[in-house]
Amino acid sequence: MGNQQSSLSSKISLREPKNYKVVFHNDDFTTMDFVIEILILVFLKSEYDAYNIMLDIHHKGKSTVGTYSFDMARTRTMRATEMARAQGFPLKITIEPE
Repeated sequence: MGNQQSSLSSKISLREPKNYKVVFHNDDFTTMDFVIEILILVFLKSEYDAYNIMLDIHHKGKSTVGTYSFDMARTRTMRATEMARAQGFPLKITIEPE
């Protein structure tokens, strides 16, 4: 019986769950202040980091704002998108595998 347990445990392989990048895309309507606010409130960035990420989005057209488990990435993206729509902003946020 001890032999059976060791052969079973050797067949189990655990893998780290995949991480996903949350990417903000630049547009001509969403204000810089609103992007900073979302980064602070939803993505828990410091004011300094939020400002620098916002500039990166503005200058490069898009920027990764964080890397999370799929569920966390989806939840934060949905919350940020809902907040943007409530303010009338078309902020585009995508989730990409790391």
